[in-house]
Amino acid sequence: MSAAPELAAEVVLPRRASPWRRLWRNPWAVAGTIFLTIVVLAALLAPVISPYTPDHQDLFNRLTGPSPTHLLGTDELGRDLLTRLIYGARITLVLGVGSTLLGATVGVILGVVSGFYGGATDAVVTFIIDTLMCFPGLLLALLIIGVLGSGTRNVLIAIAIYQIPTFGRLVRGNVLSLRERDYVEAARAAGAGSLRQMFVHVLRNSWSTIIVVGTLSLPGAILTEAALSFLGLGVRPPTPEWGSMVSTGQSYMNQSVGEVLFPGLAIFFTALSFNFLGDALSDALDPKRID
Repeated sequence: MSAAPELAAEVVLPRRASPWRRLWRNPWAVAGTIFLTIVVLAALLAPVISPYTPDHQDLFNRLTGPSPTHLLGTDELGRDLLTRLIYGARITLVLGVGSTLLGATVGVILGVVSGFYGGATDAVVTFIIDTLMCFPGLLLALLIIGVLGSGTRNVLIAIAIYQIPTFGRLVRGNVLSLRERDYVEAARAAGAGSLRQMFVHVLRNSWSTIIVVGTLSLPGAILTEAALSFLGLGVRPPTPEWGSMVSTGQSYMNQSVGEVLFPGLAIFFTALSFNFLGDALSDALDPKRID
């Protein structure tokens, strides 16, 4: 009589969904991406889609409300608000994204070098990062603008500097936990140099976190840039910029609220969309999630 065959228990592991699939299943991420796509396309195609030039004045139609000829109304000089909003998106995106990329680049390099070498190098870099973190972001930006002066380039530098500590501390912590991993030891034993170990074998495992933090840092950069321009320390009139438009329009709120309302809403929804996208990326790239 033959023995009954033994049935092996089959273990079915949950299947991890693709990060992109999880990202696009988030309705807030989709909404934020659609809005940001519209803003970016409008900024890129501004000369094509704008009904007027940003400095075109119609002094017979000053501070008017929305109309067929001026869809969002006009400002105190009769300039079309929709046109100035579209051109202002260029300044906001360049300064917000550019400053974040610059701050991330410097912060990542400092964090990698600090965490990988340790010792005196780590002590010096950590001291610099901790010193910068003693100041609130906007206050540090104001201090830097006070030293460098106002202007588009200096605003970009100021916002980038206050973002360096965020990326520096993040990458330093990741490098400290990764530099002793087996694959790094194997690369070191195989003769890989320090730069290859840092930027190929260690840093590549931090990119998802850096991307998420960078996306979440963009709203702060946009709001800081708008605040500096609102205070007259950033981009100044007549250059169309959302923060300076709000600053100028507050003097005419009794006659027309459009010059404050529309650029204010543009700042709000742009920052909010980046927040939605950053939160969704954080969930989508979380290695512990399996849905």
